[in-house]
Amino acid sequence: MTDALDPKLIEPNYPLQTHLGMRMTAWRQDYARIEIPIADTLMNRQGLPHGGIHATLLDSAMGYAGCYTGDPDRKQMALTLSLTVNYLAQAAGEVLIAEGWRTGGGRKTYFAEGRVTDHTGTVIATATGVFRYRNSG
Repeated sequence: MTDALDPKLIEPNYPLQTHLGMRMTAWRQDYARIEIPIADTLMNRQGLPHGGIHATLLDSAMGYAGCYTGDPDRKQMALTLSLTVNYLAQAAGEVLIAEGWRTGGGRKTYFAEGRVTDHTGTVIATATGVFRYRNSG
C-alpha cells in the first residue's frame, strides 16, 4: 500500500491544526499519519515538546484512521470516547510523526492504536483509543 495522500481527499485544516502547524501526510483505509515541526511554541518549561502535543497528535491520527471513506463527498466524523497515552522517550530532532491505525470496532464505535516518533525513528509515545462515529452534518 502506498502512503501517498490523494490530493482530492485533503480537507482544509481546522484552526487548531493551523495554529500548531499540523499536516496530514498519509491517509488510507484504517491508517493516518500526521506530522508537526518541533517549534519553540510547542515546548514545556523543560524545553521538551509538551505531552499534550503528543496526545493531540495521537488523538488526531487515530481519529482520522477510523474515518477514511475514500470519497471527499462522504466525510465520516468521530468523537473520542477514551484515550490512553503512554510516554516512552524524549523527542529529538525537528519533526514529530504520529501514526494511527483502526484496529477493530463495529457500526457505532471503533478502536485504534497510535504512536508518535521523531524523525530519527525513536518511539516517543503510544496510545490506544475508543471512538464513536457521528454524522458529519
